[in-house]
Amino acid sequence: MTLPVPDPVDEPICSARGCRSEATWALLWNNPKLHVPERRKVWLACDEHREHLTQFLDVRGFLKDTVPVTELASSDAP
Repeated sequence: MTLPVPDPVDEPICSARGCRSEATWALLWNNPKLHVPERRKVWLACDEHREHLTQFLDVRGFLKDTVPVTELASSDAP
């Protein structure tokens, strides 16, 4: 069985429109109409925008997990 692996992230900047704050949270999501089940897209969120971005993904049934950015970085290690 293949475990979901988040897409790589270049910069830890919040994904909220117009926000340039450092992200502290990684929202892992998947649109089942577009992505294979193992794929995890990543939106990054600062503390201020975490709830808004979480609600946006959750209401659509896309949100799979929320982890601290530090865990995301360590999960990319070989």
